[in-house]
Amino acid sequence: MSQYVFKMPDLGEGTVDAEIVAWHTKPGDAVAEDQLIVEVMTDKAAVEVPAPVSGRVVSITGTPGDKVAVGSPLIVFEVGEVNAPSEVASTAAPPAPAPAAPMPTPAAAPAPGAPPPARPGRVMASPANRRRAREAGIDLATVVGSGPGGRIVRGDLDSADGHSATSGPETSEIKVIGLRRLIAERMSEAKRNIPHFAYVEEVDVTELEALRRHLNLSPPAGAAALSYLPLVVKALTRVLDSFPQCNVLYDAARGVLVRHRAVHVGIATQTPDGLKVPVVRNAHALGLWEVAGEIRRLAERARSGKATRDELSGSTITVTSLGKLGGIASTPIINAPEVAIIGLNKAVERPVVHQGAVVVRRIMNLSSSFDHRFVDGYDAAAMIQALKELLEHPAAIFIPKVKSK
Repeated sequence: MSQYVFKMPDLGEGTVDAEIVAWHTKPGDAVAEDQLIVEVMTDKAAVEVPAPVSGRVVSITGTPGDKVAVGSPLIVFEVGEVNAPSEVASTAAPPAPAPAAPMPTPAAAPAPGAPPPARPGRVMASPANRRRAREAGIDLATVVGSGPGGRIVRGDLDSADGHSATSGPETSEIKVIGLRRLIAERMSEAKRNIPHFAYVEEVDVTELEALRRHLNLSPPAGAAALSYLPLVVKALTRVLDSFPQCNVLYDAARGVLVRHRAVHVGIATQTPDGLKVPVVRNAHALGLWEVAGEIRRLAERARSGKATRDELSGSTITVTSLGKLGGIASTPIINAPEVAIIGLNKAVERPVVHQGAVVVRRIMNLSSSFDHRFVDGYDAAAMIQALKELLEHPAAIFIPKVKSK
């Protein structure tokens, strides 16, 4: 037998280290080649690392929350005879039923209300449910899975969490690691370093709502119903033609503003793992239904943890919406290195004065933030007023612009 030292791989884009999010193996385990062994997090994305060889784990480096430098030993395998398919297969599959054991005596039975004992064998659960268990302080080895083949599903964790809430201590400690740590760092940095200028304007979206309903009567085959979001994105791409200073990235290291002609719109998306911002690339060149389809596709990939690094980076301006939880107004934090973010609040019907009469109209607020170092207050207000004009007269979103001679 010999030992194989697997080092933290270079995960690209200048990454110098990666944070351990979760180990899926431990010393003494036998693993098969390509079996998931560890989840790590860089400043760009979460990465699932498979085993490079089949073998038995001798040692691992780091615990969840620790950072390991690229090129440093990550895990050591013992390879050789342990690679025999029968041995590796036996550890990868659920354990065979044990022979019947004598009934325990009353003294050996667990006390009422006590958590179930840990069970032997491999625990089957998705990476997302493993994260939920870590955050809730639940030992997956004590959870009985109700999914196929004993797989642990979310409902099992909810039940286990309820048990721990009633039988455990009144407080628990949750280590801030992985995506949650990255979100915390980026939000703190953005709020600390960027002087935010907030601007809130109400928009009469009665006509926009009528257009949305009309378009949803005959959607393209396979298309989901339109929400306000793709309509706002299309309007935003039109407005940015006149306000290019808002479609900008600030390169702080070089002290340079990088102005973009293309509009790559980040869509703030809530996922089980925290906030992610997948990117609709070249939104200015896409049709309305294409934008809607991309938003839907990217949101599903982000929520399922399948979004790639490219799909989660490269935005030039971000749109965020809380949907039905949108409230009256909000103060969104800029997605650095961008200089602007547009927030959609809840659309509600209320009485307003319209054309000299009090009528019921559908009103939605736009809550936006701008980097006041590079976007003047006047320009920020003018941009939102231009966006308001398009949303209140939505047919104009789709009329080609006439180039001046």
